[in-house]
Amino acid sequence: MRASARIAATLLSAAAVLIAAPLIGIGATATTPATIAPAGTELPGYLEVTWDPAFGTEFTRITKPGMLGAGIVCREAYCSHRYSSAQAWNADQSLLVLSNGCDGMCFFDGQTYKPLFRRTRSTECEWHPEDSERMICVGGQSIFTWAPRTNREEILFVSTDHHEFQFGPYKGNPSRDGHRVAVRAMRDGGGQVVFAFDLATRKKFPDIELSQLPGTNNACAISPLGLNILCLQETADGIDQAYVFAIDGTLKQRWSEHHRPGHGDMTVDSDGSEVYVGISKSDPDKYQIIKRRLSDGVVTPLMRYGEAQHVTLRAIRRPGWAIVSYAGDPAEVSRHPGWAPFSREVVALRLDGSGEVRRIVQTHNVPFDYWSETHASPSPDASQIIWSSNWDNPGGPVLEFVSRLDWPTKLGASPAGDIGK
Repeated sequence: MRASARIAATLLSAAAVLIAAPLIGIGATATTPATIAPAGTELPGYLEVTWDPAFGTEFTRITKPGMLGAGIVCREAYCSHRYSSAQAWNADQSLLVLSNGCDGMCFFDGQTYKPLFRRTRSTECEWHPEDSERMICVGGQSIFTWAPRTNREEILFVSTDHHEFQFGPYKGNPSRDGHRVAVRAMRDGGGQVVFAFDLATRKKFPDIELSQLPGTNNACAISPLGLNILCLQETADGIDQAYVFAIDGTLKQRWSEHHRPGHGDMTVDSDGSEVYVGISKSDPDKYQIIKRRLSDGVVTPLMRYGEAQHVTLRAIRRPGWAIVSYAGDPAEVSRHPGWAPFSREVVALRLDGSGEVRRIVQTHNVPFDYWSETHASPSPDASQIIWSSNWDNPGGPVLEFVSRLDWPTKLGASPAGDIGK
């Protein structure tokens, strides 16, 4: 990049710190920063490093329609990472995986984003949180680990009386240490169940009968400490409820309100309790970001009413922060000073209830369909955030971008004074 351009980017970064430095509280008023109109920015070139003009954040466009190399070909419509709450990077961030719109699981260098290789799999796999060479996979009647580079598998468990194993489906993660997973399955002879499995001891825990719960199961996932299983059920009248079971099958909580919360993720809070963080769609905190404790269902509001779309806690080595994707129309949001002032933006939000945020990047992502949703997701240490955008072209190609962030050395420390840098 030319020296003059680098100087300009540095000045923009400094200006962004002054714009974004005030903290946003739950009860904040219009005196706090307002919605920032999208800055006019042309679509960056493929693998071109650029800077967000509003916040000064460095980011890189990492896909384009068509051939990328190493056998990886992106669809014209979209080419993206799987989901906000799915980890895209392996444990040491040497590999990055995209799995939407590239005919399989497509692996890239986790730092330069150059295409490396493609694998075709019919099973669901998620990165092991500690072993950078392995993914944890389920499918058919088996649970196994898989090394994408070498394409080698190690079978850990094969059932003789279950089939249709699923990892979630699509919303499951292993426990924080990678020892336990929750597997949804069909029991031979009928009946949908979920059970916990310990990869280290190769122990299967008791079946939990899902077919006895009201409605249809959407997904189940093991909790971060591997002690509980959270299941999401949709009732016949369209209410999305949640159930929390101990891994022995004991029912601990039933959250009967619609999506309170939903579109979220789980983590361990600062007091050691497991929480689910997401977007509420029920009173008294409708369309606020909340966290809810798995042990007793206590709710803590984290950010006021707004256009938040997805919450992720995949930054497991950056405790205390969630990454939030905001949609909406900036013009509409700016007319409501009582709303959270974020639109078409990715922010980091503190989980302590203070309402502190770090504004990361404007996405230029115009709402259009599911595949074009931003679905921002962080690397394990939150030094990188991957996100999708149609770049102000509804119905146009959905492309992938990665923002890079600097954080204080002390994990969980406030980035105040370094916002957007």
